[in-house]
Amino acid sequence: MSQQQVTVGIVLSRIDYGEADRIITFITPDVGKIRLIAKGVRRIKSKLAGGIELFSTSNLTYVWGRGDIGTLVSARLVTHYGNIVRNVDRTMLGYELIKELHRATEDELEVGYFHLLEQIFVALNDDEIVLKLIRLWFSAQLLKLNGHTPNLQTDATGAKLDAGKNYEFSFDDCTFVARSDGMFGAPDIKFLRLVFSENQPAMLAKIAGIMQRIEHTYQLVAFMQQQYIR
Repeated sequence: MSQQQVTVGIVLSRIDYGEADRIITFITPDVGKIRLIAKGVRRIKSKLAGGIELFSTSNLTYVWGRGDIGTLVSARLVTHYGNIVRNVDRTMLGYELIKELHRATEDELEVGYFHLLEQIFVALNDDEIVLKLIRLWFSAQLLKLNGHTPNLQTDATGAKLDAGKNYEFSFDDCTFVARSDGMFGAPDIKFLRLVFSENQPAMLAKIAGIMQRIEHTYQLVAFMQQQYIR
């Protein structure tokens, strides 16, 4: 029998298989995505069921078979973000972001994607953080991990962005272009720098005038995700 391996995982997808089994795709911090069959997990007395909850992190023990699907031996819940499922809007956004990350990533991926999803759960679990900020932050961080951070330091000519000017955004080269009637000013660009940085949603939520900044920048970041991430 193959040697048992141990990791931490977050459920990305679950597919029923046979009478009582389920094939589960996990994202992990060390081995990327893995697909494991959880045998008998749909039975009422299954010992695996409690350790593979959605919106959770779990300690997993598994073995590899001959193909690309291993066998889940044990699963122990580490953290369950249970407050998410108490609100239908937060639950639906959680499902949506999990699916988007799953579609946007290959099996071999860097640890940042695991931590992104973990932080999304933390934010969704906090009722004080508005959903539009979580959505915006997720898109920005996904773009960043995929190498599509916009130029937030200089304009299209290479000149440093001027706090006294207005700008439009050029999606062709991911940079700002100075225009007298541009819709983006210094407060928006400063906010975008924070969104694309290491700041977590809980910290961003404390910014004065946060809703205005979100409204000004939301469509820009959403369109960037549509353009650059398939």
